[in-house]
Amino acid sequence: MKQIDYSIYDTLRITRRGPNDSVLDIQMKATNGKLPTAGHQGHADLCEIWRDIGRDDSVRCAVLRGEGMGFSGGGDMALVQDMAQDFEVRTRVWKEARDLVYNIINCDKPVVSAMHGPAVGAGLVAGLLADISIAAKSAKIVDGHTRLGVAAGDHAAIIWPLLCGMAKAKYYLMLCEPVSGEEAERIGLVSLCVDDDKLLDKAYEVADKLAAGSQTAIRWTKYSLNNWLRQAGPSFDTSLALEFMGFGGPDVREGVNSIKEKRPPHFG
Repeated sequence: MKQIDYSIYDTLRITRRGPNDSVLDIQMKATNGKLPTAGHQGHADLCEIWRDIGRDDSVRCAVLRGEGMGFSGGGDMALVQDMAQDFEVRTRVWKEARDLVYNIINCDKPVVSAMHGPAVGAGLVAGLLADISIAAKSAKIVDGHTRLGVAAGDHAAIIWPLLCGMAKAKYYLMLCEPVSGEEAERIGLVSLCVDDDKLLDKAYEVADKLAAGSQTAIRWTKYSLNNWLRQAGPSFDTSLALEFMGFGGPDVREGVNSIKEKRPPHFG
């Protein structure tokens, strides 16, 4: 039985639990005790781990959660600035962003996400692409791309319209409006919404059921359902290319400056 050594993932705290330790508990580490943010290493780690989970014969299900005040705080400003200024960094992160989406979709093990507080950026990609997404009432889901001055790439085009419909997807993605946990459940963006103090218990309960179930039946069901997402691959590839084209343009510089200066952006 092949088992993976997960100690290489510096930005993720990984433990085992559930039936026969077959549930992998993945916690994105918080920066300075506040929110998990995806820097250069964090972005790479979140991209690659799904391949290892797929290769690990001892894992039947994975739970993804955040440490500290929320689920995820998005990309850190150092990474965003490097992407805007350095073509090589931009092309590397573009590939990671593409692989992050496809690696989760193609991972044969079921994934459960447990989202509390802010849920933004690369963490949100994994959170909404999880097979079962569970949000606390405190969750604040935001796709902040257009606020930054780039197209809504990442997971937006591939899954938001399928989950909540085109009208809602356009409203939230174009305006960067936050979605509460309760509203996310109401519009179908997440599987479940629970009280904050029940979030982890519910995520573990669902994961344990998946781990105890027929692995061929569950994995083949996931594979077939995810063909809906694979069909949307061309739309995703286009959105991601346009997002990263934007990182070479003028609007992202204003977006970054406005976030640093804590003011609304003024796009020309």
